Amino acid sequence: MRPEFSLFPEQASTIASKVDALYFFALGISAFFSLLIALVIFAFFIKFRRRRAGEVGAKTHESMALEIVWSVIPLIICMVLFVWGAIVFIDMRTMPDDATEYYATAKQWMWKFQHPEGQREINSLHIPVGEPIMLTMTSEDVIHSFFVPAFRVKQDVVPGRYTTVWFEADKVGTYHLFCTEYCGSHHAQMRGSVTVMEPDDYQAWLAGGGPVAAPQELGEALFTQHICNTCHFEDGTGRGPSLVGIFGSEVRGTDGSVRVVDDNYLRESILRPSAHVNEGYSQIMPTYQGQLSEVSLLQLIAYIKSISDSPSEESPAPAAVAANGE
Repeated sequence: MRPEFSLFPEQASTIASKVDALYFFALGISAFFSLLIALVIFAFFIKFRRRRAGEVGAKTHESMALEIVWSVIPLIICMVLFVWGAIVFIDMRTMPDDATEYYATAKQWMWKFQHPEGQREINSLHIPVGEPIMLTMTSEDVIHSFFVPAFRVKQDVVPGRYTTVWFEADKVGTYHLFCTEYCGSHHAQMRGSVTVMEPDDYQAWLAGGGPVAAPQELGEALFTQHICNTCHFEDGTGRGPSLVGIFGSEVRGTDGSVRVVDDNYLRESILRPSAHVNEGYSQIMPTYQGQLSEVSLLQLIAYIKSISDSPSEESPAPAAVAANGE
């Protein structure tokens, strides 16, 4: 049986209908005025055609009212498109507070995903329906781009930094995933799928994979393995700053600059510790460039983000991971 043909991908996320409404409005406006201009040109071609040799057209004077009309109408249309587009863009870029963070690492030519529970997948991502999903993404080699047409979301994945995208699937099914940034000779083969499941089915799928360690647990193991706990103490008395509750805060460097501690800041601090040394500390932390894979970096940062805002009463011993000045 021939598969059902669809000119546009189906809508499978909460933002898809908003993007399509804006797109079809712009498409309709363009089609309307294209047809109108074509008809007017044809009508003028007939009405004002030269009927005899040597005929010269009559002089006409511009109409101020007409000038105002055909200036104001396009202005109004452009402003409507601008405001509408800005609203949709803000909705697409404003991350919900309750979004669940997943991790994605791109490389030639595959997608590697890790769930917050620890499960890993290649070229396939399973998610529950009706739950906001935040993807923190990076690349191991060149620029890639994460694109799920049914969700109407697309975000470049850049080596050396983290980018994020969020979506909330509202329809159960399996949807295509593409890389839409040319990334090499096998770019066309860099594709996968996103499978949206009912919450109970998703939990059963997670359980079917057996027990696994969560990213923050693996990050804690990395923190111990690389002896970061010998410098970063919870009470701040170590040779490096305390990392308890540091994520999302502002830190001042020895050069007087102030930066917000986010994923990219932590990544830079681990790989290039001399880039921003915290005020009151010396640059004695070694670089971990080449010692940690992109997946390990994501796990290490997940551990830093998981540290509670207050020191644990049960373990007053050192608690954190490498970041600015060890």
